[in-house]
Amino acid sequence: MKLTPHFTLAELTHSQTAARLGIDNTPAPEMVDALRKTAELLERVRALLGKPILVSSGYRSPLVNRAVGGAASSAHMLGCAADFSCPGFGSPLEICRAIASSDISFDQLIHEYRAWAHIAWAPLPRRQVLTIDKAGTRAGLE
Repeated sequence: MKLTPHFTLAELTHSQTAARLGIDNTPAPEMVDALRKTAELLERVRALLGKPILVSSGYRSPLVNRAVGGAASSAHMLGCAADFSCPGFGSPLEICRAIASSDISFDQLIHEYRAWAHIAWAPLPRRQVLTIDKAGTRAGLE
C-alpha cells in the first residue's frame, strides 16, 4: 500500500530484526494514519535533500522495539518516527544539519551513532535536536 508517492506501508514496517526473530511487526489498522503522516514528513525531507532516502526503521511493535533496544517511550511504536540515510546527499550529520536549518516541522531530530538520522513528529512538535553516540545523549548536532 502506497502511503505517499515515494513511501509504502511495507517500507515503513519492514524490520530485519522482526524477520530474524520471527516477530510480527504488523501495525494495528489505526496506526496507518500515523504512518501516513510519517511518510508525508519523509516526503518533505526527500524534497529538501533532493535525493531518495533509505528508511532503515519505521514502525516497531513493542516486541521489536525491545529486541532492538529502543527507548521505552519510542515514537517508533506509535508509527511517528523513522530512521533513515540519504547517501546521495551526504552524511547523517549533513542530513540532520540540513533538516534543522529548514522550515520542516518535527518533534525530534537525532543524529544517531554517526550512522543514521532519526526524525519524529508529534501533534505539538518540540523541534528537539539531539546527538546520540557511545558518550550518551546531548542537545545539538555533533
